[in-house]
Amino acid sequence: MGDPNRPVTGYPAAQPPPATALPYYNNNYPYQNQHYPDPYSAQRNTFLRRVIAILVASTIITGTILFVIWLVILPRIPEFQVDSLIISNLNLSNSLITANWDLNFTARNPNKKITLYYDEIASAIFYHSLSIADTTVPPFFMDKVNETAHKVSFVASGAYVEKWAFDGMGKERTEKGSVGFNVRMVARVSFKAGAWRARKRYLRVYCGDLLVAVALNKSSGNLLGGSRQCRVGL
Repeated sequence: MGDPNRPVTGYPAAQPPPATALPYYNNNYPYQNQHYPDPYSAQRNTFLRRVIAILVASTIITGTILFVIWLVILPRIPEFQVDSLIISNLNLSNSLITANWDLNFTARNPNKKITLYYDEIASAIFYHSLSIADTTVPPFFMDKVNETAHKVSFVASGAYVEKWAFDGMGKERTEKGSVGFNVRMVARVSFKAGAWRARKRYLRVYCGDLLVAVALNKSSGNLLGGSRQCRVGL
């Protein structure tokens, strides 16, 4: 039996605290499909990019070569000159005009390395901005540093002209004894130098202030002042 007067030297071991466990939740996440890139689609995209790059590079290279050739050849614009203009059978009455015009002109090719070929040539004669008669010109070829002479005929038979033009021509004949006409031409022209051929361009020719001596009591007349240079542009 123990001594009741003996001092207490220890305590009984304490019970461990109860374990605390987190509650369990069963989260059911939806299944997500994995995306895998299509290797064939990537190859197609790469192929298309390469094709486009090749096409762009080829276009740039071709354009550069053509531009260099153009600079080396140094093409010059052709020249046109009116040599004569004759009017005959002129009759103005009741806002109607009847007349024949015979135009002679010279075309020059100033290029030393380029030949020219003209086709689809349309020409018209004007009083100021009013077209009176038109015609077509046969195609023609021009060699290097060459000039050729051509004749164009216009015919108006009882053609109606607006009042301002009818009165204007009558006034010019009364006051000056002449009438001023303009001639315009549009032609498709091909430039060729050896094996090199440029694309076809449209050439525009304007021959203005062609004064023809034809007084009121005359029905025919000739160009005043000699030959005239025309303006030419592409």
